[in-house]
Amino acid sequence: MSALLDSGTVLELRLGIGGMSCASCVSRVETALRHVAGVTEVSVNLATEEASLKTAPGVRIETLTEAVQKAGYEVAIQTIELKIDGMSCATCAGRVEKALLKVPGVLDAWVNLATDKATVEALSSTTFSMLAAPVVKAGYTVHPVMEQQPETAGKRIPEWWPIALSALLTLPLMAPMLLSFVGVHWMLDGWVQVALASPVQFWLGWRFYRAGWKAVKALAGNMDLLVALGTSAAYGLSVYLLIQRGDEGASHLYFEASTAVITLVLLGKWLEARAKRQTADAIRALNALRPSVARVLVNGDEVTTPVERLAIGDLVVVRPGERIAVDGEVIDGQSHADEALITGESLPVAKTVGDKVTGGSVNGEGLLHVRTMAIGAETTLARIIRLVESAQAAKAPIQRIVDRVSAVFVPAVLAVAVATFAGWMWYAGDWEQALINAVAVLVIACPCALGLATPTAIMAGTGVAARRGILIKDVEALERAHAVTAVAFDKTGTLTEGKPALVAFEPAEGITNEAVLHIAGALQQTSDHPLAHAVMEKVRELGVTLPEVSEAKVLPGRGVQARLGKMLMLLGSSRLMQEHGVSPGNLGPLAATLESEGKTISWLLHQSDSSSELLGLLAFGDTIKPASYQAVTRLRELGIKTFMLTGDNRGSALAVARELGIDEVRAELLPGDKSSAIQALRDRGYIVAMVGDGLNDAPSLVAADVGLSMSTGTDVAMEAAGITLMRGDPRLVADSFDVSRRTYGKIKQGLFWAFAYNVLGIPLAAIGMLNPVVAGAAMALSSVSVVTNALLLRNWRGTANT
Repeated sequence: MSALLDSGTVLELRLGIGGMSCASCVSRVETALRHVAGVTEVSVNLATEEASLKTAPGVRIETLTEAVQKAGYEVAIQTIELKIDGMSCATCAGRVEKALLKVPGVLDAWVNLATDKATVEALSSTTFSMLAAPVVKAGYTVHPVMEQQPETAGKRIPEWWPIALSALLTLPLMAPMLLSFVGVHWMLDGWVQVALASPVQFWLGWRFYRAGWKAVKALAGNMDLLVALGTSAAYGLSVYLLIQRGDEGASHLYFEASTAVITLVLLGKWLEARAKRQTADAIRALNALRPSVARVLVNGDEVTTPVERLAIGDLVVVRPGERIAVDGEVIDGQSHADEALITGESLPVAKTVGDKVTGGSVNGEGLLHVRTMAIGAETTLARIIRLVESAQAAKAPIQRIVDRVSAVFVPAVLAVAVATFAGWMWYAGDWEQALINAVAVLVIACPCALGLATPTAIMAGTGVAARRGILIKDVEALERAHAVTAVAFDKTGTLTEGKPALVAFEPAEGITNEAVLHIAGALQQTSDHPLAHAVMEKVRELGVTLPEVSEAKVLPGRGVQARLGKMLMLLGSSRLMQEHGVSPGNLGPLAATLESEGKTISWLLHQSDSSSELLGLLAFGDTIKPASYQAVTRLRELGIKTFMLTGDNRGSALAVARELGIDEVRAELLPGDKSSAIQALRDRGYIVAMVGDGLNDAPSLVAADVGLSMSTGTDVAMEAAGITLMRGDPRLVADSFDVSRRTYGKIKQGLFWAFAYNVLGIPLAAIGMLNPVVAGAAMALSSVSVVTNALLLRNWRGTANT
């Protein structure tokens, strides 16, 4: 069967690419895929060995696979077996096959009704959950078929055996050279050298010939071609000299050079592969958070169910110490949840009835009943994984420059090698020395490091950021963030808590503070108004015991009233106070000051039969998050200016700005005004980041050079932003710029060393100052050092997590 990617919309697809070894390979695969009709965008990542592409409707996977194969590479294909329950006839089998074939990335699918199994051939990026969803939708249940491990699995030969064997065969060839340093002169028989070198050259080194030949057929070049040509020249020259001179010329053979180069390159590729796997640790850690089963309450009984079969509304039981399987709401029980690997929050978060929980977090000490609110691809964890994978697969703008260099790198090196040979022949007339110097040029040239410098740094940086609660979904945002010079904050919910708090309560003459709170709390203890919640929060904080009230009544638009014993008490707005003819007296100036700062004032009154008496005032305001102080200070240390753009009144905004030390404030702005303010900052020469959490922040997040959204806000704001902060902690803003600067720094360091190895090494090899063995060691070291340097980013912690 032929597989269509999609027939109705542009599709994003990932192909696993096998056989790539350097940046030249990346360019070739990208060029091959771009030439496929219908492909609109391609990005190949050497570190992940994947191609990310967007296609127009109707592009066949087979067409993409053929294009990659013609370029000399392979598309990674996997076979997945599924156990299907609920099929009863051939029609059912046909329905399941059709459902599976509609999944993007599936090449073929066939169902065996007798065994109730489906076999699927699909791209390596296709997951079980992607296949299960349409089958369940078709009315069947599906389970993964666990692969049977062979009995010898525990005795599998380790992947480093070719390196060990190559080193073992190379060591006797290197021994005469090493012994000569201590004055011992000894030489192996020439034909013994051939016997030792040949397995290394043509068996263990066969991978270089295979990949190099594919490059030649595609009229291109890569690192494998350079290694194959260089080592073959050294080996061929040695065989020629041995035949010409016999055993007397054994001391002038170069078998140790060809075998040492192959051994060192194999070692370098193995170390590089290990390092590249470590850059993907973040994705593996996130995937490991996904539980495979959940306990669902069905008619009062707990039933263990695969997570793929859960539906919205199902009631999931989470026992102490278990990983929470779904995104949902706690409807019974209380506990703490460890959300460290999802939000970066190091401390357990209290959970009780009505609180939201996130799938993948770990339940603490209590039993929870959770109502499922999101499943499959819509869960927070699934969205996080998609964002991180997308960022790691994307190509940074700086990498595109490197790709253009890599496209001409191998032809240029071949030209330099030919020029080196010709130059030495003209200068010295010694074709043996000319060939060895040309071999050194071929061997030391390493386009691999060029291709790895950027993607490994991005993978390490985005991975460690995700672990600390910073989701970078746009790699261009990561690259731009390092240059940000100004940060514009929304106020409410970003720098402040976003809910009213009782910030002051003052008594009238002859009354005490305790009495004001005592009476106000008694009046508000049955109310559901936000200001009532603020009063009750302060009451609980101070441990105030409240008396019972009677005849409680809401006064619409003005406040509340109730009887405390026989006394009628009122709490409400200035309008309520005016209606009762009460003067603010000595509290008037204080009230005016508080109102100028944006505080909401409530007045506490005692009404008697003949008059009303003022007992005190209460002031409500949006409290500043404690972390906001550290956030602004840290931004200042990074040399970044801070601005506040808010729709709140100017008094409130100025008070918060003064408290935090924010440089400039613009208040009472509409959403469109915020976008204009962002543009005005850009016109002043700033590179601007916008931080917000609400629907009204979405336009300004898009208008900014870099948008950062608090995940405590709306989905619209999160979609508009290039960076999402998984906690409402403003310190993560500074951490975002810090990790961006460090990641960009690693990219520049990697590219510098990658170019430096070649810019310095190739001329030294051309003038005869490097022999092929040293050149091979330098080439292997270049890739390993670039990747290892990028891995140092994993040690980053950030200020919000310390």
